[in-house]
Formats: sequence, structure tokens, C-alpha cells
Amino acid sequence: MATRITALLEAMKKLEQELLLEIEKKEAEFYYTVIGKKVRFEAEVRKRHRNLAQRLSRYLSEAALLNILTAPLIWLILIPALLLDLTVTVFQAVCFRVYGIPRVKRQRYIVIDHQALAYLNFIEKLNCLYCGYFNGLIAYVQEVAARTEQYWCPIKHARRLAAMHSRYGKFFEYGDAEGYRRHLEETRRDFADLENKARG
Repeated sequence: MATRITALLEAMKKLEQELLLEIEKKEAEFYYTVIGKKVRFEAEVRKRHRNLAQRLSRYLSEAALLNILTAPLIWLILIPALLLDLTVTVFQAVCFRVYGIPRVKRQRYIVIDHQALAYLNFIEKLNCLYCGYFNGLIAYVQEVAARTEQYWCPIKHARRLAAMHSRYGKFFEYGDAEGYRRHLEETRRDFADLENKARG
């Protein structure tokens, strides 16, 4: 199934890796280091950051009224998000073992680290916690769904997608009935790239 599309997807993965390396270079520029899951700033930088933090009273007095009024709605969405997190985690814990699909490592997708930024006040840190969790959760769910789709229905769409998930390059072309019937079982098992990534 090596096609131009597969080659382009591989090129995108390489560019994504380059982007991650460039982001890591910012550690030196902004004087921080990442050790495990902890982020550490140099003492002088941390002091400067604390001086730039906006006081809660000022933050609230400058906040747009509509932002304040819509905040409860934003936080209400957290309830179904937590339920989604739980059900998807249970789903993959049970079903992926049955199907022989490598499990998605949740902690690789849900990254919450903005609490180390001393220039954020309590509300800003809380907002960042929410966004880090929610966006990470969506990415985690997408990866679980992508691996599930590779197992059950690995067929590309005829219509253009807004975004393609990580497994899409392994799917059969829309309308390739012969390829689908001939290679479905091997495509269902084609997770070697994930195993290599886990080792590397």
C-alpha cells in the first residue's frame, strides 16, 4: 500500500519531529529545563516571572463580563469530558487486549505543566489546566479511535477530511475492494511502527 499519500504522511511525521526538536531548543532560550514531568526555571527568571503575574483583583476587574458569564458553561463541559475519559480508558483496556491493538499511553497526550509558570495567576493556571486536560483528552480519544478504526474499518474517505489521524496512511483507498479483501487481516495487525516507536 506504499503510495504517494503514505510518503506525504511520513514526511509530515518527520516535520512534526523537527518541530518538536525546535520547541525543545526553546528550553535554553527561556532558561528552563524539563526533568521527567517537572519544569524548572532558573531562580532569576522565576523571580522575574512572579513580578509579571497579574493580581487576581486586577485580572477580574479587567475581565470581559461575557467571559465571566460564560465560565460556568465552559466548566460544565468538564463533566462529560471526565466521563469520556473514563469510558475510553476502560474501552481500550478491555477491547484492545482482545483485538491485539497496542494501547494508547494516556500520559503522552494529556500534558498539564503550566502550573510551573509563575507569571500566571491562580485563575490563569486553572484555565490552562482545563485546556491542557481537554485538548490532551481529545488527542488521546482521537488516537484510540484511530487504532480502533484501523482494526474495524481501515478505508479512506472519498470526501476531503479537515484533518487526518495518525493511522490514516495505512488505510485502503476508497473503492479498493480487492485490496481490502486481500489485505484486511494484515492491515488490522499493522502496528509495528508503534512498537518501534515504543522501543526507540
